[in-house]
Amino acid sequence: MSESKELGRALRGWRDRTAPAAVGLPVGGVRRAAGLRREELAQLAGLSVDYVVRLEQGRSTSPSQQVLSALARALRLSAAEREHLFLLAGQPAPAPGQLSQHIPSGVRRLFDQLDGVPLSVHDAAWNLILWNPLWAAVFGDPSAQRGRERNVVWRHFTGLPGRVSHTREQQIHMEAAVVADLRAATARYPADAGLRSLIKDLRAASTDFARLWETGIVGVHETDTKTVHHPDVGTLTLDCDVLIAAGSDLRVVAYTAAPGSDTADRLKLLNVIGTQAMTEDSTPA
Repeated sequence: MSESKELGRALRGWRDRTAPAAVGLPVGGVRRAAGLRREELAQLAGLSVDYVVRLEQGRSTSPSQQVLSALARALRLSAAEREHLFLLAGQPAPAPGQLSQHIPSGVRRLFDQLDGVPLSVHDAAWNLILWNPLWAAVFGDPSAQRGRERNVVWRHFTGLPGRVSHTREQQIHMEAAVVADLRAATARYPADAGLRSLIKDLRAASTDFARLWETGIVGVHETDTKTVHHPDVGTLTLDCDVLIAAGSDLRVVAYTAAPGSDTADRLKLLNVIGTQAMTEDSTPA
């Protein structure tokens, strides 16, 4: 119980020191403290507010590695702080044979400085782990999504709704690339049970995925065009580039529009109205 209290004390301290602006949240309404609200930490980590409360009060004693990794990302913990978080929770830090969702400081700075570009970060299994406000304005806020709902491959092959449409050729290239990514990930992270479970469930849920997996298909990510159907500003035609963060298997996905195009103008508009909408939504009544 004392370890649970120490974990709760550490989480409260890290939450109190984290400014909303530092993690891309709008600063709106009256705040009694400079740090994050519990609701904001829960949103960033993809957890329920009740669960965050129970962790901080020492009433939840065995958070999973996935939960701890999500909290470490949301609170922007250093490598040493992240390891300390795992130790307080009685969990070993992820081993080399397991997927890592640790985001290097350089990737964080990229997000802080490129506020006019929709950006997202995914791990080697294509789990969405970070996004900026403009990405949420373009593709929809993923804060309420849980578990597999944040996985690009799962969403695509199980037909979950989204705003992106593909031509047949684009779909073939995209599917080949992400299936090849998962195959490569299984070789690099043989000890990751979550990855093995994802692939097993994909093979059971989607005949298309199962067929591609069995063929041993190989694909690479190239600059592609995405068509996004936005409910407020209409159709957006965006160039999509997948970048691999140096020293990690993180995928940084950037979306850009041709200068002077209608999409570029709509993207600028979304950069304003999208942020305003999120500010209004986050302000207490």
